[in-house]
Amino acid sequence: MQTRQVIAWFFMILLLASCGSNAPVQSFSDTLTSGTIHISVDESFKPIIDSQIQVFESAFPQAKIITHYKSEADCIRDLQNDSIRMVIITRGLNKTEEKIMKDTLRYYPIQGTMAYDAIAVVVNNAAKDSIFDMADIRSMVKGTSGYKYKVVMDGLSATSIVRYAMDSLLKGQPFGSNVVAAPSSQGVIDYIASNKDAIGLVGVSWIGNREDATQLSFLNKVRIASLECVICRPTAYVKPYQANIATKRYPLVRSLQYVLKENYRGLGSGFVNFLTLERGQLIFRRAYLWPAKMAFDLRNANISQ
Repeated sequence: MQTRQVIAWFFMILLLASCGSNAPVQSFSDTLTSGTIHISVDESFKPIIDSQIQVFESAFPQAKIITHYKSEADCIRDLQNDSIRMVIITRGLNKTEEKIMKDTLRYYPIQGTMAYDAIAVVVNNAAKDSIFDMADIRSMVKGTSGYKYKVVMDGLSATSIVRYAMDSLLKGQPFGSNVVAAPSSQGVIDYIASNKDAIGLVGVSWIGNREDATQLSFLNKVRIASLECVICRPTAYVKPYQANIATKRYPLVRSLQYVLKENYRGLGSGFVNFLTLERGQLIFRRAYLWPAKMAFDLRNANISQ
């Protein structure tokens, strides 16, 4: 009789424990290489992430990654959306954002850097100026420059390029009245192509790959400006080429990062593995970004005419 009572109490405790738990019971149909997931991606990385997904889905035909391109701030907000498994942005989560994911959403975010790209400064083909000091760029964004250019970005708030300009160029000061917004990165390029009195700031993955037919067509519309290399002695002016990104000779370098919201080894984990291992890193390299997870040699070369 006593044994039966102990067993009864044991099962009652288990029942109460399961009823008192708020943890949702979840079942997942995706694996590392199959299933369907939604991810949100900073719009300035669209060309390179499209390339990565195309190769990944070709290698794993049962996998489908549905991508939503939007501003960086919207991507971070999407982490609270149950349907979004992963975001790709230019920064890691801060302490407050991590706490929300851990305490409210019950996810321990997995995050890391995949590659480095740069913000390119583009000018109209007929523009007289295509070489700028960093002081020139800062004063143009502030609206205090002797150059009478409009500065075009992919939005006036929430985008990663706008945040970079606010944090790294303005240091908390307001934008000048000459700063205008285009609806997208391609919108920036189109605006500059039609206006000689404007410069644009755009992610280099939109315009830096000369082997991509679409990007070559963009380069027929605009020119990439050279910026002051602040670490070079003697002074030099450089473009956002791959080697200059790798060595930080180009001054407007930023990181490409992932934040994964997945408590098991699902398709999001499989895509992160792909991006950070050899195949994904080679795709970054071939797109003229600089891979963060694999070491590649930089060699000096002499070019004879």
